[in-house]
Amino acid sequence: MSRSKSITRWSLALVVSLLAFAAQAKDLSDSTIRAFIATMNDAQALQDKYGDTERWPDPEDEETTSMPDMTRLFSTGVEQMEGTPAYAEFESVVEKRGFDSLESWASVGDRVFAAMMAIQMKSESSGVGQEMAGVMAEIENDPNMSEQQKAQMRAMMGAALNITKIADDVPAADIEAVRPHLKDLEAAMNDDEDWDASED
Repeated sequence: MSRSKSITRWSLALVVSLLAFAAQAKDLSDSTIRAFIATMNDAQALQDKYGDTERWPDPEDEETTSMPDMTRLFSTGVEQMEGTPAYAEFESVVEKRGFDSLESWASVGDRVFAAMMAIQMKSESSGVGQEMAGVMAEIENDPNMSEQQKAQMRAMMGAALNITKIADDVPAADIEAVRPHLKDLEAAMNDDEDWDASED
């Protein structure tokens, strides 16, 4: 009997996990992306209010010393912001914009940012890999760099190559959903980089 209950619990846990995955995999709608943009503008106002708050879901954090997980930029930011004075207030902001929680908002942010990154990658020349290989060869042959410095550069170049692989894995539906909103997203994220990509 206990074994039967255990199997039932396991089955329920599996169903819940599959439902959560299905919810995550939903297409990004225009309304969801617009709501996300609005919350980014709200976040800027809160960031101004909490000037001493260091932990914000910011994809361009200048104090980052290592390559962040590019697939979870916003989720990681929310996790790090937890416990700060701004957390509860920001959670209220995203809920007013229609998100269930900060976690669901961050999940949308992760997908939106990944789609922006994919559009950027696809707009650039296809020889990125060769260019990076050339840079790496120059580093390896540089007599003025220590082995430790070269190891750090290898790690950074490897992370950069991983970014291109991540971009390749972004669903086409996410890319097409985000593309019309690029300008507004760029403005909301205060991103100085040119996200505007030419049409394929």
